[in-house]
Amino acid sequence: MMLIDTTVLVDVLRDASGANAERLLTILGSEEVAFTRFTELEVLVGARDQAEWDSIQGYFASKAMLDSTAESWSGSARIYFDLRRTGRTIRKIIDCCIAQIAIERDLTLLHNDRDFETIATVRPLKHRRVQLAPSAQG
Repeated sequence: MMLIDTTVLVDVLRDASGANAERLLTILGSEEVAFTRFTELEVLVGARDQAEWDSIQGYFASKAMLDSTAESWSGSARIYFDLRRTGRTIRKIIDCCIAQIAIERDLTLLHNDRDFETIATVRPLKHRRVQLAPSAQG
């Protein structure tokens, strides 16, 4: 199973041509996918209107969704803490939460965000950075 980060999903959702969705399907092959509730949160807050909100909720309702555990919270904070102690910071604490969930479940995280590469320097995060859209995400 592959965990899909918000950065990848947004590239797919913003592309009306469907080319990014096709690229993602090619990358995934027969791999099953899952999302975190954090990705659901990040995508929902970007909804432009009620119709888009309803569409996004409907999309996530049909997907495998991974929640945090009690241990996820302290593990996420520890990632941020350990990075800060080495002089590196993460732009979004939610990325630490997503990474921690991937680590706990031994999943590969598919993303387009340099924060996950930074996290992988202090944790055994299995990840793959992909750029579906021509514009960089971070």
